[in-house]
Amino acid sequence: MLQPGVRAMLLCAGYGTRLGALSDERPKPMLPVCDLPILRYGIANLVGHGICDLVINVHHRGDVIERELGDGARFGARIQYSHEETILGTGGGLKHALALLDPDGKDEPFLSLNGKLIFDVDLGALVRAHAAAGDVLGMMVVRRVPDAVAWGAVDVREDARGLRVDNVLGDGQHMFCGVHVTRPSVVARLPDGEACMIRQGYLPWLRAGERVAAWEHGAGYFAEHSTPARYLESNQALLAGTALRFPPGGVVGIDPTARIAADATIIEPVRIGPGAIIGPGATIGPDAVIGAGAVILPNAHVARAVVWAGARAAGELVQAIVPASGIPVPAN
Repeated sequence: MLQPGVRAMLLCAGYGTRLGALSDERPKPMLPVCDLPILRYGIANLVGHGICDLVINVHHRGDVIERELGDGARFGARIQYSHEETILGTGGGLKHALALLDPDGKDEPFLSLNGKLIFDVDLGALVRAHAAAGDVLGMMVVRRVPDAVAWGAVDVREDARGLRVDNVLGDGQHMFCGVHVTRPSVVARLPDGEACMIRQGYLPWLRAGERVAAWEHGAGYFAEHSTPARYLESNQALLAGTALRFPPGGVVGIDPTARIAADATIIEPVRIGPGAIIGPGATIGPDAVIGAGAVILPNAHVARAVVWAGARAAGELVQAIVPASGIPVPAN
């Protein structure tokens, strides 16, 4: 458990344009994965590590986030919101929220996490590593991937002080995972208005000879949800039994309040949420998520697909996502 007072900010203001119609209905961090919003996974991991003072920045469909999460008390968190009239970016958003992240002016380190992630990262180990790194601008969480350049490669080197970031957005074998530890005084150096923490922050500071530490994430689940295909893959990975350190709730199985017709066929793994209705002759699964209160009409076939809470679905639905509007979105 971490010391009291450690704060975290979840970045949630973006539009999610690559998700198309899905992000018109819900902001990307609130897309349901196994019938729980993505953001709930991040909050559960933070609270599980003893980090309960959270700030969430909002812009696109921020009303959905605030309405469904509220003050965070039912999740064991204390949530405050930073409202952005215009999107300020990964650095500008942090700077805009400094009064919430550093209310006492003590310049204590805080965590910044991308709200679109389900990331089983050991946040306790990360904070301890940052403290041990000494005088650094921040510590970026990185992971080795075969297609690092496509993700904006991070060049990681090791010296007597440990792992450090040598360059970003060039060559390298690692990707930045969207999680880092820094201090308010570092964020305050960013230009006012819209700013990227990498392009206007760490990268020019690195080139000026300052140090940014790296923390390599090895084992453990990592998923970001910027496209329908990645979003669907994440649902399927959790249905398959991927372990999370601090899950926000049950992600597999049939809720006892679901109503399933006697002649319906269920092929596991599935998640069928509270109050869902599965009509006569329907076939659900494998790899199907039926959200709370969703209705699957008679003789429908839902496999490798996600039906959102309250949606109605009919016919053949394979490799697809059905949002609340009921209009399927292909995930290929």
